Amino acid sequence: MSLDAGEEQLNSEVDEPGWEVDPDDEWGLAVLATVGRQLKLRREAVGMRVADFAVAIGYSEDLVYKIEAGKRIPRPEYLDKSEEKLEARGLISAMKEDVEKVRYPKKVRDLAENEGRAVEIGVYVCSSIPGLLQTPEHARALLESWQPAYSPEDLERRVAARMARRSVFDRSPAPALSFVLEEATLRRKVGGTMVRRQQFERLLEVGRLNNVTLQVMPTDSVAHPGMSGRIEVLKFEDGTAVGRSDGAFSGRPTSDPRQLRILELRYGTIRALAFPPGESLAFIEQLLGET
Repeated sequence: MSLDAGEEQLNSEVDEPGWEVDPDDEWGLAVLATVGRQLKLRREAVGMRVADFAVAIGYSEDLVYKIEAGKRIPRPEYLDKSEEKLEARGLISAMKEDVEKVRYPKKVRDLAENEGRAVEIGVYVCSSIPGLLQTPEHARALLESWQPAYSPEDLERRVAARMARRSVFDRSPAPALSFVLEEATLRRKVGGTMVRRQQFERLLEVGRLNNVTLQVMPTDSVAHPGMSGRIEVLKFEDGTAVGRSDGAFSGRPTSDPRQLRILELRYGTIRALAFPPGESLAFIEQLLGET
């Protein structure tokens, strides 16, 4: 892509969806307000008008106004160019981490935060491969099938948010992770042949980790408590926990001990009916060989 084409793409982002913050996201709004105020103060400190600054960094005046007012999420490139043109000596670059988090929907941030401090995570999903186990290509193929369709920018934003959650595998000490996947989900042709092969390889890689238990629920199993949807149970070091199930408690997260016992009972029953871990990995290897 030429420099001119790149600038044209950046200038066109003014009305592009996916770079606004949810009105209910108080933390995200506060971050954008702070970042916008700091950018404006720095621009004024060096004596640059909005029009001159917009030309200097290759963005429209309208976008500069919106970012300084805390109404738009600045792209990483915007912050990089601002750092350079405003000679901010690292002040603007220091804000990039929080701005990057704001890009992810609040629900995803909350989920990632819980996953980031959990010592045990159990997940059953009946209709797809759990997000923590997806490759970027598989996640993109799934999201591309949603209706109404996401904009290209919003699509990549959601893929990035899902991939950011995979940092749970890099934690030390490692949490205990267990997953139960439906056979039908594994056989569904999401993406092309290479996408499916990469996804099977990822499942085998993760399933062989010492802290991970991966099981497959065969399609010829008897009826089980997970048929109404997803079940998640996360346990924390202080003894507390949070769980959620599509088929219980209106699908909302719960920390109530009595409700958590119900979810743990359901998840335990599902695990008991699924293939053991060794057989599950062998089954995935078979699918890989058939792909």
